Amino acid sequence: MSLKYFPAFLLFVFLFIKTSGQHNASPKDKNDTASLLQAFKKGKTEGHFRLYYMTTNNHEPLTDYNALAFGGGLKYQTRSFKGFQLGVGGFFIWNLASSDLTKPDPYTQTMNRYEIGQFDQEDPSNKRNPQRLEDFFIRYNFKNSFIRYGKQVVKTPFINPQDGRMRPTGEQGLWVEMNELKKTKIELGWLTHISPRGTVKWHRGASSVGIYPAGVDINGEKSNYKNNIQSAGIAVAGITYSPNKKIKLQAWNHFVENIFNTVLLQADAEFEAGKNQTFLAGIQYIGQRAVNKGGNADSSKTYFHPSQKVNIYSARAGYLWKLSAIHLNYTRIGRQGRFLFPREWGREPLYTFLPRERNEGLGDVHAFTINMTRQFAKQKINTGLSAGYYHVADVKNYRLNKYGMPGYWQFNFGFKYSFDGMMKGLNAELLYLYKKRNGNSYNDWKYFINKVDMQQLNLIFNFNF
Repeated sequence: MSLKYFPAFLLFVFLFIKTSGQHNASPKDKNDTASLLQAFKKGKTEGHFRLYYMTTNNHEPLTDYNALAFGGGLKYQTRSFKGFQLGVGGFFIWNLASSDLTKPDPYTQTMNRYEIGQFDQEDPSNKRNPQRLEDFFIRYNFKNSFIRYGKQVVKTPFINPQDGRMRPTGEQGLWVEMNELKKTKIELGWLTHISPRGTVKWHRGASSVGIYPAGVDINGEKSNYKNNIQSAGIAVAGITYSPNKKIKLQAWNHFVENIFNTVLLQADAEFEAGKNQTFLAGIQYIGQRAVNKGGNADSSKTYFHPSQKVNIYSARAGYLWKLSAIHLNYTRIGRQGRFLFPREWGREPLYTFLPRERNEGLGDVHAFTINMTRQFAKQKINTGLSAGYYHVADVKNYRLNKYGMPGYWQFNFGFKYSFDGMMKGLNAELLYLYKKRNGNSYNDWKYFINKVDMQQLNLIFNFNF
């Protein structure tokens, strides 16, 4: 079926379900229906509309950008029949108004970084037809566990939706979640295809690497790994053990066949400090090594240079009282190599991560952040204020700075409101951020644009039904 007919197909499915006496059963309800027909009639349909305005203000005289996007989608999942369920869903996007995202900035010849991710990053001129089949899977439930195969959205520390744009990253492959051991969850996956956030096509895993800007290699030459690395797929294994509600231990391994391997160990704990008061602490280790020359025997075309060895340590301490919280975070990325993981696949899990910037591509980093949040339950309001200081390697230290990112300060303010009554299902979100340079930029505008001395405003409305 051609993708151009997909929205009509989804509408047909939605109307068919409605006219067939749908009961909105939860897809987690694994009680078998008596027949295949009942499994379809009693399935669940979910809908989502999203309106997103983003504007980026760069340092003069660099180009400013804005984009207003609207989209909608449907997802349908049957009830269980003989343990099996079927899921299908997709999304369309319209570019209501935006800057010309096909033209580079005249001072740096740099393309837009943020707003382009609202639409089709592989075809910035595509304003009226970005659409994607996001879910198309079969799931088998057994006891408290399941196996799912096909197109889906997977959530791991490194491969995740990263849905700070119109649509999240999607994956294709096999995913298993096992919950048969007490207090333990085991997750296993073999992923072969990726549809990165801000794109509409599905790519073999290695072919998706390099769709986003690729920076430079360790010698300062333009990275040349796009379409030059090969991999059969991504093997993921994770185990989460929670001996009680206050302690959570995790171990994950992401093995990208023929390219690199990433290990994550993490422990988080909470400690009662009095009535409605809690202390929390967390520690994290990430280790990375190349596999088989990092994807290509030619070092000028490889993704993960075999000389690079990455060790990352991150820690968190926090205090929660009533509906407020404060977190202090620190991350150290060592000097032996730059932290690498394809940005097309997900965002990093570091405690010091703040939305709209990453430390992926950097080595020799000291990062400090403070996060403060406050909930106003009666008003259905959540607010957050974050500040971060990131000391990174010099922009011309190519071995440790892939994207030419100067050291910087970052300040974020977030506000979320959930409507009720007649407007129930509608949520509004505002995110404002400012990034201030504190590293040497050598008076070169390419180290400023979309990186530092910039502001950004995001205004988002979601309606879920």
